[in-house]
Amino acid sequence: MKKAIFAIAFGAAVVSAPAMAQAPGGGGWGQRDQTRAEAQQRADMMFQMMDANRDGTVTKAEAQQALAQFQASRGGDNGRGGGRMQRMLDQAFGTAQSLTLQQFEAQALARFDAMDLNHDGTVTAAERQQLREQRAQSQPGAQPQAQAQPQ
Repeated sequence: MKKAIFAIAFGAAVVSAPAMAQAPGGGGWGQRDQTRAEAQQRADMMFQMMDANRDGTVTKAEAQQALAQFQASRGGDNGRGGGRMQRMLDQAFGTAQSLTLQQFEAQALARFDAMDLNHDGTVTAAERQQLREQRAQSQPGAQPQAQAQPQ
């Protein structure tokens, strides 16, 4: 039971983080503005969920175990949510075998700061949209998007 609750909570935390990149219009949690403090809280929560032995360090093995539990809770999902989580873990660990809370939090805040285009401490839907457009244009073979001109 404890593992199931852990897997559901971890999955919700990880899956909700990428929801911040969704286009506005749905009006849900993923479209609302996010402050730097909220990003830090989310990183702390995710770290605590992955730190299975509560020693203040998350190893790659602990992170992979949390990912496996998440995937199992979704019926073996290795699709969008699981793949996104795997990429996040690969990026977070790089070549390191473990991360401290401070390292994990610093990475999360660096990502937040990169998304906070006007550096006001809040990532807005407009900033997320601008970043999506920049990424799309930087993809190989990307076609320039026509901008709608106000009349």
